[in-house]
Amino acid sequence: MNHSTSAALVANFCLNNFTDLDQAKLDREYYYAHLPLCVVDSVFSMGVKYESVRNVVTRIKGFFHNTTYREFGSEPKSTADQISITEFRRKLANQTPEELATHVYGNKQRTSSQNGILKAEAVNLFLEVLVKYEVDYFQDVTKLIGNGDFKKDIKRIPGQASGICLSYFFMLAGNDTLIKPDRMVEAFLEGIVGRKCTLTESQNLLAEASNLLCEQGYEMNPRLLDNVIWNYQRKLVITKG
Repeated sequence: MNHSTSAALVANFCLNNFTDLDQAKLDREYYYAHLPLCVVDSVFSMGVKYESVRNVVTRIKGFFHNTTYREFGSEPKSTADQISITEFRRKLANQTPEELATHVYGNKQRTSSQNGILKAEAVNLFLEVLVKYEVDYFQDVTKLIGNGDFKKDIKRIPGQASGICLSYFFMLAGNDTLIKPDRMVEAFLEGIVGRKCTLTESQNLLAEASNLLCEQGYEMNPRLLDNVIWNYQRKLVITKG
């Protein structure tokens, strides 16, 4: 099955099974009020049920004056109204990764079952890389577009070699051309294509499928289609469970 045929099958499945496709909208995580929350979410979301990530975000909302989200559909607020990467790092500076995992995030998950580090430590390392590239606010993320060195530095963090966490960070920070092919999306595409797809294949399939849906009159992009598919698969899992 060639790429174009697979993309058409994805688009047709969406047209035939997603009854509210014309009302599709992103989940609230895509409207965080502060960039550090995008880091926390992207790191803690790897390989787990998303409810645990939302629990982590709820536990740390006090660090952000309880302004976790901005208004739905809105652009990032001015930098004066954001908690910067630097400020968030400063709030955490006097605690070890173990203390952060226990007392701040309330989550001791590791980036990998073999030789992984605490996700709390991975967040710290991700934040350090952002500071290295002078990224403090949403408005700074454009500096990272096409920066291969930044990508390499993030992928050196234990557990981040696949690049999925990095793609998801960019999605949460506002990039609507990327996807996060986690287990939900992987299962969806495998069911249609008949085999597991690589990260690049998944990205390309949803990009082309979203273009096909646009041709049918729907407002769609890869990030939104990824989110729609994720929610569809999640409902199936809950129903079967």
